[in-house]
This record gives sequence, structure tokens and C-alpha cells, in this order.
Amino acid sequence: MRLLVIEDNRNLVANLFDYFEARGHTLDAAPDGVTGLHLASTQVYDAIVLDWMLPRLEGPEVLRRLREEHDSSVPVIMLTARDELPDKIAGFRAGADDYLTKPFDLPELEVRLEALMARMHGRQRRKVLEVHDLKLDLATLEATRAGQVLHLYPACRKLLETLMQASPAAVTRQQLEHALWGDHPPDGDMLRSHIYELRRSVDGPFPVKLIQTLPRTGYRLAVTHSEGRDGKAP
Repeated sequence: MRLLVIEDNRNLVANLFDYFEARGHTLDAAPDGVTGLHLASTQVYDAIVLDWMLPRLEGPEVLRRLREEHDSSVPVIMLTARDELPDKIAGFRAGADDYLTKPFDLPELEVRLEALMARMHGRQRRKVLEVHDLKLDLATLEATRAGQVLHLYPACRKLLETLMQASPAAVTRQQLEHALWGDHPPDGDMLRSHIYELRRSVDGPFPVKLIQTLPRTGYRLAVTHSEGRDGKAP
């Protein structure tokens, strides 16, 4: 899993990093709500561990903005010392998928994250991703654009899924390489070749180009701001 920990307790963050990295997971950390919201809305994570009491922006507000303003469905576990029922209800209504009161055991957090991921993957298998006139059915793995079936190699399909899941946020080269090859990417710039093939299928025959290169960052799949709602330049 690639996890984002939004927590201002440095000792707790250090314990989370030690525990989860030893099990092969990758973690990013944010010490306040504003930084956490920025990372959560611009990067791709499998799940977020979110503290309630945070500097600059409290956890429930981070979660509300993430759900409503950024339309993110990433699984979120809320951490808090508040254990009263009204607090739990407030956390769930803000968009939390699970709620864990402090203090807690790290293995319990790990099991809860695994359960969230399993449920998330189940929902994704029944979901159709859609960006502009591009669709990807995660159950059948069929990709279409403007009603035309796109014939994609497995690697290109995986790249497309990763980009569409994140859209309109950017996805770094490292994230795309990890999606394809895990922790052992091949030598050379194989990613560039796969992106080239993906562009040929997704953008080549169509007037509106969706795959954008972000220098020194990675790639993004979205309609550019210069194009109108109908996909045509104003």
C-alpha cells in the first residue's frame, strides 16, 4: 500500500513509518491539515490515515474538502482520542470509512487498512472510470473513447487505469513505474515507450488530447482548461 499519514504527533508518525515500511508499504506524512489536503488531492494513495486534531485545518474539514471539492473516494481511517458516539458520527458524516480511537495497536490499524482496501477493490471492479469521452470498465477492462473500442496492451491499460483513477491530479513517473513493475522497474526508459503507445490509442485519432506531460513531474489525464465543455477550443 501507498499510505498518507496526516498526523502532527511526531512519535506516532515515526512508529507508523517503522511498522509499515518494515512490511513493504510506502508512506508519506503531513504534519498539518493544509499540507495533508494538498498531498491527498494531488498525489495517488491507496489509503489515508487522518488525525482529528490538526494544526491549520482539522481532520473532519480536511476530509470534507477532499470528498466534496476534490471528489476523492480514497479510503480514510480517522484517528482520534474522541470516543463519544457523537464524535464518531461526525467523523463518518465527514466522509471517513473507518474510525480508530487512540491509543491503538498498530496491527489493528494494519488489519483495518487491509479490510478497507479489499472493499475498495471490490467497488472498483464494478466501477466505470470516465474522463471526458474516455471510459474504462474495471470489470470487463474494456476501454472506449467516443464509443470506439480502444485496443490496449496490458501495460497500457494499467497506465490508463492509474491515470484515470487520479484524474485530474498529476501522477509522478515513480508512481506509474510502481504501478507497472512494483519496486523493480526495468533499466532504460520503458515508461516513455508505454506512454507513447497509450497516447497513440487514446489521443491519436481524436481532436481533444487528454494525456498531458508535466515536465519534471510526470503525467496527467484531463481536458485542458483551454477547451470548452464540448471538448472544443472556445
